[in-house]
Amino acid sequence: MLQDVNQKSENNLLTGMFKFIRAYIKSMRLYYSFITGIAGWLGVSYYEFLEGPVASEKKFVILMLLFLSWGINQIINDYLGIKEDRINAPDRPMVTGELNSTYALILTGFLLLITGVITYFYLEPIALIYLFAGIVLNIIYEYAKAYGIWGNIVFGLMITMAPLYGGYAMGPTSESIFSTNKFSVLLMIWLLNGLMTFYTYFKDYKGDKIAGKNTIVVKYGIEISRILAIISAFYPAIFFITLRISGLHNYGLNTTFYILGGLTFCLQLWTGFLYYKNPEGIKSYDSLLTNFRACACGQATLIAIFNQDLAMWLFLFSYIFVGFLFELHGNSKA
Repeated sequence: MLQDVNQKSENNLLTGMFKFIRAYIKSMRLYYSFITGIAGWLGVSYYEFLEGPVASEKKFVILMLLFLSWGINQIINDYLGIKEDRINAPDRPMVTGELNSTYALILTGFLLLITGVITYFYLEPIALIYLFAGIVLNIIYEYAKAYGIWGNIVFGLMITMAPLYGGYAMGPTSESIFSTNKFSVLLMIWLLNGLMTFYTYFKDYKGDKIAGKNTIVVKYGIEISRILAIISAFYPAIFFITLRISGLHNYGLNTTFYILGGLTFCLQLWTGFLYYKNPEGIKSYDSLLTNFRACACGQATLIAIFNQDLAMWLFLFSYIFVGFLFELHGNSKA
């Protein structure tokens, strides 16, 4: 009898653990992982461009950490933003109670600790600066959303920590941290992600407004914001051309960069058009797929400056697997 009770208790525990892990992974929203993953890969490619090849095992560890970093940080974001999520995304596991917030934060803290230990002992200790900065900026972002464009600025800055982490985790570099070429590439990452975040605010317009999150879309309203959606789509191309003309970025460009850059530009224009046409409702959520693709593929395009073949593969993988993971997620309210 006692053995049956113990067996039942063990089964309940395993079932509970399985449900928790499933809810945790669901909350990670892994289609976003290509944003931090490709941004971080840019740092890795830049390092190898300057210093030469690095052991594949080391690159694999760095990229694994970068791809998972978004999802781990997303748990913190969900916890801090649960007020507006009750309106915008009532089916999210942390809102419904499917994911215990306390246990989720404990697991997140443990995973971040493991990441820090791996970084310190196996990679490069200096990369911990950018790991920590990314976590802090993620927390700041949740509050910065209430102050218009500051949310976009902070989010873009947060993602720039990914290429910095990826590059400095690889090893010491002979190039100055203040290199204009390095700075210009980081500015492009910042702009691409700040713009991507702007488009995500359309689907959350009503909930953000009720929760007091004064995002750009809330601040200016749907009608003005949908016009901004079209205009903003031109920003990355204009900004990059400006960097080239000013001489801040003077690395040679190649055919692969121009091809991928042209495709990215089309994706960005299509994103702007979609949000102009359907700034509200379920279609504003569906348009996120094009938005995420434009951002991830834009980052892959920048890699072409340093590694043409890798950039081409990452562009294709990003386009395909962002769509695959997005479709698996399915529920716009989660």
